[in-house]
Amino acid sequence: MIDHSRLQEIVREAGRIAHSRWPGDGHALSTWEKTPGDPVSEADLEVDAFLKRELHALLPSAGWLSEETADDEARLKKDLIWLVDPIDGTRDFIRGRPGWTVSVALISAGRPLIGMLAAPARGEEWLALAGQGATLNEAPIAASQRKVFSGSRIPIDQLPGPDSDLTIVEKPNSIALRIAMVANDQADLVATIRWGFEWDVGAATLIAREAGAQVSDAFGAPFAYNKRDPRAFGVLVSSPDIHGEAVERIAERAKQLK
Repeated sequence: MIDHSRLQEIVREAGRIAHSRWPGDGHALSTWEKTPGDPVSEADLEVDAFLKRELHALLPSAGWLSEETADDEARLKKDLIWLVDPIDGTRDFIRGRPGWTVSVALISAGRPLIGMLAAPARGEEWLALAGQGATLNEAPIAASQRKVFSGSRIPIDQLPGPDSDLTIVEKPNSIALRIAMVANDQADLVATIRWGFEWDVGAATLIAREAGAQVSDAFGAPFAYNKRDPRAFGVLVSSPDIHGEAVERIAERAKQLK
């Protein structure tokens, strides 16, 4: 159906384009806010335009949903759509920090078929094909299999009081990279209890699931993609054995915030 090697070339080139603009290597960058507190840069738009052109050429029948493109409801009539965040972790990107990635997923009938992350500032390339496992830099990966919730590693800046029994590890700004950390057994748990968008997590949740993690929204329900409203409330990715306890831990907070 699709040339996987060509897809990898496209996403890798998108990462190269972004990296060529990254202030972490001393490059000048124009940035602004789409809305207060929601930054964007010229690199986001350049990568978005490149991916839209090249992915459409690769699979002309697929629809398109991206953070940096005005939504076209024609995608709802498509069985296949490209789900794209041209730079996930824009805050890290514009500050010259490496915690950002290009995120691309191919969605079929509401489920991810392919997910890829290109994080050139970290030297990382993540790939998952539904039913075929996940890789980091072409090497197979396996997710955390932690069995005890207390002490779980979580990429976060600061732990709320009720979660003081957890263990803080590195936190890239990109939610996709934080999810990928669970997929590669660098973290045991990622949890958010706020509204996000499908493009933030589409590729990374497939990578995590194919690596053996359990994936849900903040209430433990499965994700659906290519919805009319592309938002989702929260994400919870963890070792399978601690997932139920994680849902219980955040359930009341999630209800209050939704």
